[in-house]
Amino acid sequence: MRKLSLISFGLAAVALFGAQAARADQLADIKQKGTLVCGTLGNAEPFSFPNPQTRETQGYDVDFCGAVAKALGVKLELKLISVAARIPELMQGRVDVLAANLGWTAERAQQIAFSDSYFVSNQMVAARRADKFKTPADLSGKRVAAPKGSTSEAGARKFIPNVTTVTFQDAPALFVALQQGKVDGVVLSELTLVKWKHDAESSPVPIDVLQPALFVEPWGIGMRKDEAALIKQVNDVLSGMEKSGEATRIFDKWLGTGTPYNLHRTFKVEPIKG
Repeated sequence: MRKLSLISFGLAAVALFGAQAARADQLADIKQKGTLVCGTLGNAEPFSFPNPQTRETQGYDVDFCGAVAKALGVKLELKLISVAARIPELMQGRVDVLAANLGWTAERAQQIAFSDSYFVSNQMVAARRADKFKTPADLSGKRVAAPKGSTSEAGARKFIPNVTTVTFQDAPALFVALQQGKVDGVVLSELTLVKWKHDAESSPVPIDVLQPALFVEPWGIGMRKDEAALIKQVNDVLSGMEKSGEATRIFDKWLGTGTPYNLHRTFKVEPIKG
């Protein structure tokens, strides 16, 4: 009986190992199904937002997802998700990867794997011009809004003394809250705030983007931690895009000269240093 028990235990262990190995080979699964499901926000211009004519989701993050899908030889499927749902959607297997304004933090890195950084974001504070705030520190003790579950929310609490954070599900709701006086400031990516500032110049409530940056964060493509083959493949694609100039071309397309942002690329694809 003992011999049979040992054999049964061994067979069960082999079966369990095989099941784990099968689950861990996500790269093979993606290639087999012929589709890469990329989670993105869909409301964060210029990273992922609807084309005004076609209503199809486009942007910087979408182009990077598309490049990964093309390198894998599969179709790209976009799934629009909220900021707070990013990591749960990935962990539960509803998306294969995340390209969704996902800033690296030590806490997130314990939950998921990050690719090499494909964007570096200045996180800034914006406020109504009439309030005459000059620096982020001027919002000490004030009400400041950020997307729920974002690094912007955590950064506001960390870097602005005695702040009260107010969270919303998406960035457009922050802008409305600021203009309606429900909050004193908002924390978001510099690029979003620069566009808001431009759009608000002709409105009754112009806004200013305060200097200096509250903090700087690298963004990576999010993946599940045990997917070694997929992680390596994504990093190989990003490295190739850097070497070929495609990463720079995508930056210039959405953020460079002739865009509302008029920025110059000052970073490159590289491993994130925690």
